[in-house]
Formats: sequence, structure tokens, C-alpha cells
Amino acid sequence: MENRTDQLARLLSIMAQLRDPAHGCEWDLAQNFASIAPYTIEEAYEVADAIAREDLGDLRGELGDLLLQVVFHARLAEEAGAFRFEDVARAISDKMEARHPHIFGDQSGAMDEARWEDLKAAERSQGGFESAMDGVALALPALKRAHKLQKRAARDGFDWPDREGPKAKVIEEIAELEEAQDEQIAEEAGDLLFAAVNLVRSYGVDAEEALRAANAKFERRYRAMEDRADGGFACLDLQAQEELWQAVKASE
Repeated sequence: MENRTDQLARLLSIMAQLRDPAHGCEWDLAQNFASIAPYTIEEAYEVADAIAREDLGDLRGELGDLLLQVVFHARLAEEAGAFRFEDVARAISDKMEARHPHIFGDQSGAMDEARWEDLKAAERSQGGFESAMDGVALALPALKRAHKLQKRAARDGFDWPDREGPKAKVIEEIAELEEAQDEQIAEEAGDLLFAAVNLVRSYGVDAEEALRAANAKFERRYRAMEDRADGGFACLDLQAQEELWQAVKASE
């Protein structure tokens, strides 16, 4: 039976060869952390897409693409004398053991969200973070980042006591957007979206996941309308399009 480390060692060797200054690949040699970061993000989304489609064959390939990104970054860091792939693996192993003291340590009890967040907060404190806002990645999708920022604030008690607060805030922000002029419009639109995330969060819903599902539903219904219109959907007037929309909704 093949040792599970064999293929990982092979992948690390391939990346080292691709980055060899004398005999490597021109494209791979030209890359740096910043230039491949967009590919890393893209591959993570493609993993999520394969999961959403429940395509395990595709998931295997996409996980490989994502693993390559980790190996690529680790190789760049090794060349810079910063760390190696083994250091990456060791760091995440240490972190997972520390975050599961009831499994790998001498503590008892089950893991829940509050306990998990407490452990992460302790890590941030040990890492020198001073603000509750520290460590929320700037590269996160905006809705996801808003949700995380609000959760961090809520842990400090800065949160509405019930849903009426965020609901009223959404209404207030709609009014302010209607009154906004010129350069204020984008700012007020952002405030409205941030308030909407807060309202959705009060229902225990992740805004990013909710909007992703809504996008998928809209796309599915729109394609169904196009099919029913037999290629002539764009030629229909708005009333006819609305009737098709209602028919598609009723058929689901």
C-alpha cells in the first residue's frame, strides 16, 4: 500500500524543480506571494463550488489545486529563508491540538461555539493582537467580513439586545440612502448593506451564505424563464417577463 507521504514528497519535489533557478519553469520562477494570491483565493472558491455541486470527483482535483497553492507559498517562503512546508504543517497541527484540549489535553466537556471563540481569542491575545477587530482578514468577501466584525463586537457586548434594533437601523439607512447626494451615495449604500448583514445575523444566518443561495435561486429561475420563452425572453415586455417569473416560482 502506498505511503500517504510519498505523493506529498513528490509534490514538494516537483515544486522545487519548477522553482529551480537554472532549470525551472519561467512562469513559476516569475511568481511571488502577491502574484499567486489571487489564484489561491480562486482555488478555494472552486473547492467550495465542487462541494456545492456534490461532485466528489471534481472535489478531488480542486483540493489538489488548492494544495498546490499551499506548497507554492511554502516554497517561496523557504527560498526567502522564512519557513518551510514542514513548519506550516507543524503550526497547524499545534494549533488544532491547542484548540481541542478536550481531545488532546486534560480538559473535559464538549466543544461549542463559545468555547471555540474563547480559545481563538486567547490565541489572538498571545499573538499580540490588541483590538477585537484584529485578525479579521481584509481579503474576505465583504459580507463575510462584515459578519465577522459584528460577531467580534458582539462578544464585547456591543450589539443590539433584540432584532428591533437592527431592523430599525436598516430602515434608517434606507432613508439616508434616498437622501444621499453624489459621493455620499456609495457610503450610504455601504452602511445599508452593513446594517442588512446585522439584521440577518440577528436571525442566526450568515449573510454570505444566504446571498450565495439567493444568487443560485435567481439564476435557476432566470434560466427557467429563458427556456420557457424559447430564446425570446429579452424581446418580451416587462409584464410578460413578470408573468413568466411568477409561473416559474409557482412551478418550484
